[in-house]
Amino acid sequence: MIWFLRIAAIVVLLSMLAVTSWASSHVALWKIPREVATHPWFIATLFDTYFAFFAFWAWVAYKETSNLARVAWLVAIIFLGNIAMAIYALRELFRVPATASIEDVLLRRK
Repeated sequence: MIWFLRIAAIVVLLSMLAVTSWASSHVALWKIPREVATHPWFIATLFDTYFAFFAFWAWVAYKETSNLARVAWLVAIIFLGNIAMAIYALRELFRVPATASIEDVLLRRK
């Protein structure tokens, strides 16, 4: 299970880096057309995305023991989204042996 999760997180990270690089090479983020930025589905998707970021961060806040790390990861997740989330997941997945249980990944270390 740990190997599958590692591979999945690597795929997410590489995919997000690739699509972000591709999009950035075509148009700057701040040049999103007004018609897109004000579209109801664009706004709904942003809300959905950021609520998911905060839900993921709740797990990060539980796992991390220092407030500085909690705040740093919150900032990273808000600004980098799934790139930061994949990095955090990989960090946690590579801290345990491949034979570890999912509980070893999800629960706070002693």
